[in-house]
Amino acid sequence: MSNQPPIEVPQGAIRLNTDSQKLEFYAQDRWHEMATDTPNLGRDTDVTASARGIFSGGRSQDRIEYITIASLGNASPFGDATVNHEGGAVASRTRYCGAGTVSYSDVIDFVTFASTGDAQDFGDLTDARRSMNSCSNQTRGLFLGGIDAPGQPTSNIVDFITIATTGNAVDYGDLITTSSNCSGNAGNPIRGLCLGGTPSTTGSAQFVTIPTLGNSSTFGDLISSQGNRGACSNSIRVIHGYEGSLDFLTIATLGNATSFGDYLNDAAYRCGVASPTRVVFGGGSPGINTMGYVQIATQGDAVDFGDLTVNHYVHVGGSNGHGGL
Repeated sequence: MSNQPPIEVPQGAIRLNTDSQKLEFYAQDRWHEMATDTPNLGRDTDVTASARGIFSGGRSQDRIEYITIASLGNASPFGDATVNHEGGAVASRTRYCGAGTVSYSDVIDFVTFASTGDAQDFGDLTDARRSMNSCSNQTRGLFLGGIDAPGQPTSNIVDFITIATTGNAVDYGDLITTSSNCSGNAGNPIRGLCLGGTPSTTGSAQFVTIPTLGNSSTFGDLISSQGNRGACSNSIRVIHGYEGSLDFLTIATLGNATSFGDYLNDAAYRCGVASPTRVVFGGGSPGINTMGYVQIATQGDAVDFGDLTVNHYVHVGGSNGHGGL
């Protein structure tokens, strides 16, 4: 196979090199071989049974709680965050990091999935803000967009951390469309998605190629411009909430969203966590502590999962289910 890409190859495109039999991704005008330690794209069923999901913080709330995604039931207390997170969260197989607060903090803190307890300081964002989107793989966590001051327009900042190493975030690039209050954590080890958000006309999806610094690119359109209804994914498919419904995108294929099914309610400000097979959404608008789930591979309506111990809304979440989304 020639190393010269076809004309107008989209940034973040993925291909199989038939000569080397290795996956490659396109960034900065050339094809790059995926690292041999890159998490596999979808063959992560080894963690399905043990995947743990964390819901953290939110408006006037510093509580952290967790679920085992494979087992229906109520959430259990985990500990307390250092601040009331209203921003974004990223994770690896072992570590969960939350960032941002309603008071426009630059704080990033972390917990270890396997051990319950209070969060510890990780470092600082490059710019204090709230209401970000986020995405991550085993190594790198990104915080995208947000709001950096009361009354200010939405931000196009993208910064990142190396999840295994405490320290401050570093500049990654810019969003092509400024956005805040986006819908959750979505992507695979190569591609991270930023879905919808504020302003209300932002009914589009954009993406970044996580291993390669740079600006976002257009992915496609969502069914609705409404944000704040949560999104999460396995390595293949993103499930995204809007109004009282769900749609989905296939991560490897640029294009528009397709209807998936209906959710339990129309609560705003919920978030989601995922294993390789299941997405669980939790919390939302003041007074909602319910959780609902869908099987990612099968279109259909959400089913009751259990209850959170407290009401979280405008909160953050993540899992160790498939590289930290």
